[in-house]
Amino acid sequence: MQLRVRTEQQTPEWKARYAVRSGVEGTVNEFAHGHGMRRCRYRGQGKAHIQHVLTAIAVNIERLSGLSPTEETPTPRRPTAFQGYLDQHEIPRLKSWRTLGS
Repeated sequence: MQLRVRTEQQTPEWKARYAVRSGVEGTVNEFAHGHGMRRCRYRGQGKAHIQHVLTAIAVNIERLSGLSPTEETPTPRRPTAFQGYLDQHEIPRLKSWRTLGS
């Protein structure tokens, strides 16, 4: 079982999927630890969903407010170690999770 999983991890398809995942891990960590998203303030799935959506909007506004008015787009983040590995071995990596289905 472990050998099969490790073999699968060497495939370009798996590495491309993992590169996308590694890009969002920081954001998920920020929500869980920085904004208390492990516990909901409200009961019920609908209310919890609204809390998550409003928190995401607030985080985006907070991020955008940190940009200077002359700066149209933020400078790109340095690639993660895994993304650097993909680039070094000329393995294409997806730019966004939105492109996974196409």
